[in-house]
Amino acid sequence: MQQSRFSDIRYPTDIKLLNETREQTEIVIDALYQQVKEQLPKKPRTYRREARTAYLQIVKQRKPNSKKIRKAMRQQLGYVRRNLAHIDTLIAAGAKLSELKKNLYWNLLVVSEVYRQQQLMYEQGCHRIDDRIVSITQPHVRPIVSGKSGTPVEFGAKLSVSCVDGHAFLDHLSWNNFNESGDLQQQVELFKSRFGHYPERLSSKMCKV
Repeated sequence: MQQSRFSDIRYPTDIKLLNETREQTEIVIDALYQQVKEQLPKKPRTYRREARTAYLQIVKQRKPNSKKIRKAMRQQLGYVRRNLAHIDTLIAAGAKLSELKKNLYWNLLVVSEVYRQQQLMYEQGCHRIDDRIVSITQPHVRPIVSGKSGTPVEFGAKLSVSCVDGHAFLDHLSWNNFNESGDLQQQVELFKSRFGHYPERLSSKMCKV
């Protein structure tokens, strides 16, 4: 039996994720405003330069303390909150989400959930939440604590695969973490259903592909 966890995403931090969330809301605002610019003479102000400067000030620091990080989080949450309110205003003015490009509409749904999760974690002073989104472009990816030296956290699907005579059989796939030891009995029964008998011996191996 083998397990695999891997996804090609940068290691996420809350502040970087919020910065990407803010940038996505700015793109949505620009697109929605084009639909109603005749009704609204001025585009809602997003303070994107100030927000970008505030973000760079914290990420350029080698080891910012928790107080500085929390302040930066509060700032970025405020910018995102204001942008989401601007989006509601543009919709009220006649802009239609249905006219957005599909990927942009999808990203808006994702960043709205990212904001909700990040705001809740900020209020509770924690870094953990159920079904936590760590990538806007791959919102299904979940962090999996592996405990390995150098890579304590991995991202991607976790697989249980049975390897028999060079052939691989996918028995279990999940984007959420699970205890692979619970798959052993089921995999043994699947082996019997496939080959008509139980395996002579079992081996377990962890690998990353």
